[in-house]
Amino acid sequence: MILLAIDTSGKDGGITLARVEDSARGSDPLAVVETNALEGGTFSAQLVPQIAGLLAKHGLSKNDIGAFAVASGPGSFTGLRVGLAAVKALAEILEKPIAAVSRLEAVARAGSSGGRVFAALDAGRGELYVGEYDFDQSRLVDERLQSQAEFLAETRGAKVVTPERALAETWRAGGAEAEEVARPGSETIARIGWRKIQSGETISPEELDANYIRRSDAEIFAKRS
Repeated sequence: MILLAIDTSGKDGGITLARVEDSARGSDPLAVVETNALEGGTFSAQLVPQIAGLLAKHGLSKNDIGAFAVASGPGSFTGLRVGLAAVKALAEILEKPIAAVSRLEAVARAGSSGGRVFAALDAGRGELYVGEYDFDQSRLVDERLQSQAEFLAETRGAKVVTPERALAETWRAGGAEAEEVARPGSETIARIGWRKIQSGETISPEELDANYIRRSDAEIFAKRS
């Protein structure tokens, strides 16, 4: 089966084409065929041509895609809308399943597995996107927007995973067990998405929506006016 994973949630993005095959117990069934980078600021112009070009390069068409994985946020409002719209359209036409993957979950799973884990991404304005997970119970506890000061006070002595080097150093100085990991991209979204598909954690195109966590400036200003 061919899995197409898309991440347009950050300043830059990516598309990963992967092949999933039956495998022996303990081996990885997902093999990345190719990953293409997307330059930030041009997702709307690049995404569909890049998908078509990547499929054609490997002798495939959209009809060969068996499932989709997509980064659902948090992140860039404009970028997320572009990626989600493309997946919605393709999945609806092809009638294929979608796995929506939180960037915070991708960060958390990149760190040490097991137990209670906090994942954090810089949200700007002195705030953080925070995801709290209990991997022993395989469940999401909460995802929220939090000030850096509040987060540091709450997680002192806890396990924190982040791709933000400066934040990791600050938290270590403040007593947190901060693990710095590589920023997850579309390959990570593909792998987590495939696990979700296997466990039946899929959604329809109608259900697919962005997980912004923070409201857009337009919403904030509209509420104030």
